[in-house]
Amino acid sequence: MIRIIAGEFKGRRLKTPAGDTVRPTADRVREAWFSILQRPVRGARVLDLFAGSGALGLEALSRGAISADFVEVHRFALAALKANIATLDVNDHVVIHRVDALKFAERLPAGRYDVAFADPPYAGEHAARLVALFRVNPFARIFSIEHPADAPIPGDDTRRYGDTAVTFVYAP
Repeated sequence: MIRIIAGEFKGRRLKTPAGDTVRPTADRVREAWFSILQRPVRGARVLDLFAGSGALGLEALSRGAISADFVEVHRFALAALKANIATLDVNDHVVIHRVDALKFAERLPAGRYDVAFADPPYAGEHAARLVALFRVNPFARIFSIEHPADAPIPGDDTRRYGDTAVTFVYAP
């Protein structure tokens, strides 16, 4: 189980998906991630790509975001995500999109969100492809993405937390 770090739902536990298709972001990484994003999250429209349990988007709602769109395609992850949304009673503030995150991002209009999060599978080129898409079409004011620390992603600011890194890319 993981937990909400701060805000309205601080300390509330979240379910994680069964199986090994999802790798939840460690609490300490999420805490550092949100320390960097404090002000931009309040009142924000948030996007959580490769949402998994929804921990990033739900953390944002807990800290004052006004809405969160979750993009997830895996059945087990969707079950955990829906359970977590129900547990926190935030149904009126969320939309779940059951679609491939890369395809979803390709269709987004520029500036659709204030803050976008992505925690793609470490295997493959998902992170690099998302950053490239964002550079062409900045669908948020701030895009932040988790990736392995040993697989650098071009961005404006990268923070390392052991084997994990979070890269921030800002819209022009």
